[in-house]
Amino acid sequence: MTDEGLDRENGGLASMDSIESRWVFQDEDDSEIDSADRNTVDGDGDLTPLNGMELDSDDEDNAEQKLIRTGPRIDSFDVEALEVPGAHKSEFEDVSAGRTILLAFQTLGVVFGDVGTSPLYTFSVMFSKAPANGNEDVLGALSLVLYTLILIPLVKYVLIVLWANDDGEGGTFALYSLLCRHAKVNLLPNQLRSDARISSFRLKVPSPELERSLKIKERLEASLTLKKLLLMLVLAGTSMVIADGVVTPAMSVMSAVGGLKVGVSGVKQDEVVMISVAFLVILFSVQKYGTSKVGLVVGPALFIWFCSLGGIGVYNLIKYDSRVWRAFNPVHIYYYFKRNSRKAWYSLGGCLLCATGSEAMFADLCYFSVRSVQLTFMFLVLPCLLLGYLGQAAYLMENHADTTQAFFSSVPSGAFWPVFLIANIAALIASRAMTTATFSCIKQSTALGCFPRLKIIHTSRKFMGQIYIPVMNWFLLALSLVLVCSISSIYEIGNAYAIAELGVMMMTTILVTIVMLLIWQINILIVLSFIIIFLGLELTFFSSVLWSVGDGSWIILVFAVVLFLIMYIWNYGSKLKYETEVKQKMSMDLLRELGPNLGTIRAPGIGLLYNELAKGIPAIFGHFLTTLPAVHSMIIFVCIKYVPVPVVPQNERFLFRRVCPKNYHIFRCVARYGYKDARKENHHTFEQLLIESLEKFIRREAQERSLESDGDGSDSEEEYSFSRVLVAPNGSVYSLGVPLLSDFRDIGKAVMEESTSEELRPGTSSESLVSDAEQSLEKELSFIRKAKESGVVYLLGHGDIRARKDSWFIKKLIINYFYAFLRKNCRRGIANLSVPHSHLVQVGMQYMV
Repeated sequence: MTDEGLDRENGGLASMDSIESRWVFQDEDDSEIDSADRNTVDGDGDLTPLNGMELDSDDEDNAEQKLIRTGPRIDSFDVEALEVPGAHKSEFEDVSAGRTILLAFQTLGVVFGDVGTSPLYTFSVMFSKAPANGNEDVLGALSLVLYTLILIPLVKYVLIVLWANDDGEGGTFALYSLLCRHAKVNLLPNQLRSDARISSFRLKVPSPELERSLKIKERLEASLTLKKLLLMLVLAGTSMVIADGVVTPAMSVMSAVGGLKVGVSGVKQDEVVMISVAFLVILFSVQKYGTSKVGLVVGPALFIWFCSLGGIGVYNLIKYDSRVWRAFNPVHIYYYFKRNSRKAWYSLGGCLLCATGSEAMFADLCYFSVRSVQLTFMFLVLPCLLLGYLGQAAYLMENHADTTQAFFSSVPSGAFWPVFLIANIAALIASRAMTTATFSCIKQSTALGCFPRLKIIHTSRKFMGQIYIPVMNWFLLALSLVLVCSISSIYEIGNAYAIAELGVMMMTTILVTIVMLLIWQINILIVLSFIIIFLGLELTFFSSVLWSVGDGSWIILVFAVVLFLIMYIWNYGSKLKYETEVKQKMSMDLLRELGPNLGTIRAPGIGLLYNELAKGIPAIFGHFLTTLPAVHSMIIFVCIKYVPVPVVPQNERFLFRRVCPKNYHIFRCVARYGYKDARKENHHTFEQLLIESLEKFIRREAQERSLESDGDGSDSEEEYSFSRVLVAPNGSVYSLGVPLLSDFRDIGKAVMEESTSEELRPGTSSESLVSDAEQSLEKELSFIRKAKESGVVYLLGHGDIRARKDSWFIKKLIINYFYAFLRKNCRRGIANLSVPHSHLVQVGMQYMV
């Protein structure tokens, strides 16, 4: 059966269809404060128009409890945010020198494996597009590589982009989270003003003097098109990161194993492919052992690899031609393009491969500190890479024909097999760099509502950012095997690699530019220089690789497009579902008419009703009332919500509010998590933390009521004789002298349980009032403990959405098939709490959108 709910939106009435709703939603004209002629009370006790200001309340018809006040106070819904112990610190802050060195050593095996193995294939791919016809071509190609390596990994990422981290978290979604914190650009309308009081927000509010920052902020918040465009940029960048996690293992392993052709002349390409497949299976099988463990094991191997690169480079410089140092003169780039013209332009895609893994330095930042990454790159990785490329160029100056396996051909014959072994180990390690970055990006995008929920395993008890996602691990393995088997040439794989790298690099450049303008608030000339230099450079590279997309590298573009569609459809469906639930939420007046027993039997115990609404009473609760013979004596609406911060401190985790008068025993709890938080509590621990936080909330609420009552008693009765009344949204008239959060009975219309005149009546002792308040507090706490002893039951409402019959065909296709398929196969949110089936009650509900 379908009921029509009325919703006030943009000044008009909109109807929404809800299947199996068994009550009539009342006109929200009686429950919403939405015009300037309705008044509230500001912090100074004066009457002030709302003017559309967003309130952190379940429903504005609850205003007779929220708005009755006589002096400055703090909203009861924000009580938990008062206890801020200080700014939450990153887990890598204030670490000792020894710890920094250990982290720097671990970064070798996790962050720099990808960029460290680029000498295996960079020159080979470059000279496959533009063959070296003389020493000047070698010098020109070397000069291109040197300046690409200096500009992109060093200047852009190490010196600039790493500082745009979100409290130690890197990647495209970390940048998006940072922007969401400073401007309301998140499309999901579940933001609360109280979220900004979380200590780890660390906001830098734009100052009035910087009009540019304010104008950008206002423009972003006012334009829905810009919000969607920003989200699409983030999703495109993330899809490229995941695509990078597919092509990196294929490229690294294939190029390392390909060295067998140099050491053993009889080895065929099919045998190289088979060995590469075996190595890839081994690689993804050990992924589950975690970053810290693997980083400590493979750190020494990468250290030996970088030392080998530097050593081989020095050897070749001494033996062949030390004059390659001339390549640091950029004029050789001009001569290179002048001689080769279009072929030189084609070779740019291969040149970019020297910077592969640059995005991994940023995306894997959650595993390590900024300082450790910077120190390792500048004092070990970069010098060894420069020496390695200089040594290869010195060898090629005298051996122009050996460009197909430039690296292995330049290795001294006596050291070939040890170097071959360490190169393969390094390639396997390098493949993990983008895999771990992919895991981080997926977790961030899941927390921000842009990716279906997957099982996430935290591999470290010390560092929450170190995770493993089994489904994605095997998914990446399968696609890497398909890529290796279908495109056996490293030149075509290299072109696909460059496409994936450039896609995420360009998105990062745009997002960091917005961060510079909105958050860093630096000189506009610096911002313009950054975006012109780096975006112009990346677009030039991108034009080169797109020209060769027909060689087979189009596969990676198709894969990235599919990932983008998955994320966009999930975000679109989740947003539509949330907005529909907001419009269909239950009327507070209807709930009050049912009375404290809610029209049914209240059985002993606590019912935790999970829903996604941060405000209001979910429609699914009415469905429970009409389908169950009894409900629990205490109901808590629990909303698991991710806020745009990496970590929410435990003492700021839960946010409570009374939904109805005290004798209803109904509360709302918003459990807030950062996108880096690990939800590893079992249901017993979660229940214990929730009840403790609820008791703390009730005590603070009673303390607040007592303080306001004292303030009322100190005023003269004469002050209440004029202009001290408030007309609530439901038409009831109350005296502003009534203490905050007083209890109300439902007799026809809501009337006050006690009047102010009774409290202020001569002869009433303040001691008796205090005693009554203490008795009331202890009585409620005792009720909670008894309800807890009777048991806790999880009430799960599965709300699904279906497109209405008159919807467009594309909308029906997306909602009824694609989004429904993703929602059916994603991980249920309750799975994180490991709740036994005996404690679960599930009811389904379907909305027509």
